[in-house]
Amino acid sequence: MALSHRRRILGFLAGCSRRSARKVARFYVSGRGATLVEFALIAPLFLGLLIAILETTLYLFAQATLQNAADQAGRLFMTGQVQNNNWTATDVQNQVCPPVMFTCSNLIVVAQTYASYAAANTSAPQLYNNGQKVTSFAFNPGNPGDVMVVQLVYQWPIVGGPLGFMLPNLGDNTTELMGVTAFRVEPYGS
Repeated sequence: MALSHRRRILGFLAGCSRRSARKVARFYVSGRGATLVEFALIAPLFLGLLIAILETTLYLFAQATLQNAADQAGRLFMTGQVQNNNWTATDVQNQVCPPVMFTCSNLIVVAQTYASYAAANTSAPQLYNNGQKVTSFAFNPGNPGDVMVVQLVYQWPIVGGPLGFMLPNLGDNTTELMGVTAFRVEPYGS
């Protein structure tokens, strides 16, 4: 009895195996739906790559725009326009901010003077201190002959990618953009 029972079970499994094999073979030979399946497999990778390319392109364009604004801000300090008009950081911000790319009220202007170029510090200013956002930054318009470093800093919004691609994240889905210029303030008339 046990031997016939085993034969029946083996026969049943063999039949299932043949039926399954035929179904798989029919699916493999059939071309219907293949394009849809291939697209479903490739689309997430393609869209992720496309998003990464667009985000990186926008980031680099914004970086170049911010550097141009920093150069423009440097000229305002170097020629004495900021000093003669007693401008504040907000005034400089309003003069150089490209409103199409940036929210101008979020642009940070840092201006510092140094005794020499060797002493100048161009590292990024600290935006957070113990998890709290820093709200005040150095603003010293300088005098004729001073070495100055002017930095424009902006927190650029980013989108995290599903493939692990992302620009450096400050923790609030933004990354830091910075434009820097260093120069010696020219002798200017008041």
